Amino acid sequence: LGGFGALLRGRSATAARLVAASAGAAVATLLAVASLRFVLQERAGGGVLAYDIPRWFVQLAMPLGFGAIAVRQFWHAATGWGHRLGSLGLAAALGTAGAFAPTGIALAGLFAATLLGTPIFAALGGAALVLLFGSGSPAASIAIDHYSLVTNPALPAIPLFTLAGYFMAEGGASRRLVRLFQALSGWLRSGPAIATALICAFFTAFTGGSGVTVLALGGLLLPVLVAARLSDRDALGLITGAGSLGILLPPCLPVILYAIIAKVDINTMFLAGLLPGVLLIVLTAAWGVWAAHKRSDAGIVSGRPACQGRDFRNHHREPIPPLPGLAGPHHDSTPVSSRFDGLELCRALWAAKWELLLPVVALTTLFSGWATPVEAAAVTAGFAFFIEVVVHRDLHLWRDCPRVMTEAGLLIGGILLILGVALGLTNHLIHEGVPDALADWSLEHVRSRWLFLLGLNVILILIGSVVEIFAAIVVVVPLLVPIGQQLGIDPIHLGIIFLANMELGFLAPPFGLNLLLAASRLKRPIGEVARATLPLLAVMFLGVLLITYLPALTTWLPQLLSPPAS
Repeated sequence: LGGFGALLRGRSATAARLVAASAGAAVATLLAVASLRFVLQERAGGGVLAYDIPRWFVQLAMPLGFGAIAVRQFWHAATGWGHRLGSLGLAAALGTAGAFAPTGIALAGLFAATLLGTPIFAALGGAALVLLFGSGSPAASIAIDHYSLVTNPALPAIPLFTLAGYFMAEGGASRRLVRLFQALSGWLRSGPAIATALICAFFTAFTGGSGVTVLALGGLLLPVLVAARLSDRDALGLITGAGSLGILLPPCLPVILYAIIAKVDINTMFLAGLLPGVLLIVLTAAWGVWAAHKRSDAGIVSGRPACQGRDFRNHHREPIPPLPGLAGPHHDSTPVSSRFDGLELCRALWAAKWELLLPVVALTTLFSGWATPVEAAAVTAGFAFFIEVVVHRDLHLWRDCPRVMTEAGLLIGGILLILGVALGLTNHLIHEGVPDALADWSLEHVRSRWLFLLGLNVILILIGSVVEIFAAIVVVVPLLVPIGQQLGIDPIHLGIIFLANMELGFLAPPFGLNLLLAASRLKRPIGEVARATLPLLAVMFLGVLLITYLPALTTWLPQLLSPPAS
């Protein structure tokens, strides 16, 4: 939503940045005060953790963290001290107005600030604060919910799997996997398109976010696809769309978070997502195959090579610069061969053998019963570290690993910040009976389960295009699950529907995350990226409809592999 503020220029942009930062600082300050009250109450209670560590001492990180965020918002509001002081006064006014203004007016003002660029955590946390103030409830409940979230026993699986994905993305895994899939299928006319779908799904499953995949692999795969006779437009659409693949596959983080929020078994969710995830990969690869054949056939009919015309190398007078960090120095184009080379395949397979073992290690530890999801995540992260630092030595232990762990920590810290305030908002809505009211309304006005699911698909795609996926899970899922139960929809099936639609939201114009990142990474206008992605978006929507209306795609594998009831 903050993209509206980015459209402004000159003084309007400066004013928008000042308002957005001031609103963010006001919310962060109020959250810091609420967290401090919670810590003081805990200190009075005298609770202790292991080794007699006072619980309040650990919880003190919340008010200190929110206070630091408020200071940072003030500092980045403007470059001059005059504007910063003005931001301080504006933040004080906004905070006071949010506490005492009518709920509707305060929420409208917060929404306007969000359009101008206020961070998503401030939008969700501010909404929670406004509703709590309006109902007379203590704001410290947000801090309580935040603390309960970060102390969830299953939560450490998220940062550990993220760290594993970062080790792979920051090392040379992308180069070795692209080489392998090129050797395996690059000699086919549509081989690179198939390889793109598989590689992107692999990376997204382990990094937990399609944005990392687009940033890390976009510059590497685009010239390969164009050299393989896809049009520049189709190659752009394929990379942008394929970046969202893998969200349904283990051990992707949104699946874990949905299981935690919806209170379902994590391994069951992983099993349920396998067939739908593979279906979307197959449909994406099939569209890439069609695009490659369409381009080649057009070239033959016109009597000229299909890769002439609006070629990538002619369209881009300057090469796409390497992205610092995410893919290292490995953005070299892998040549497209016109014939199968068995020796090159053996070499590429041997070079990528350790990367191919990573999903085996992750899935074996997850589904064998030998380890909990957190332990499986730790084993996977350790194995990824071993591959990139010890085996291939793409990452230096002292020079690169601290940077990689810091970047992964920043990502996870941002996610947990959003999740904590979102949970505070959600729990207040639950306390006020919003899910029950929605369920009653749905039963009264929507008699058909299939009609409900169709409308749900459209709404979730819209939500996914403007709301970060982790925040959407925490806020929306607790509202949907009771409705689904009233309509007889299995919560596992509902979860896969939810996540599949979030995938499509990444591609939905005008603010889908993958569209914005692909435009930035590949130096293209956002409109060009959106137009290039629309055909694949339509194909993937058909796949989501199949997932929605064929529950067996989701439920068959868990039923087959679940242990028999005693």
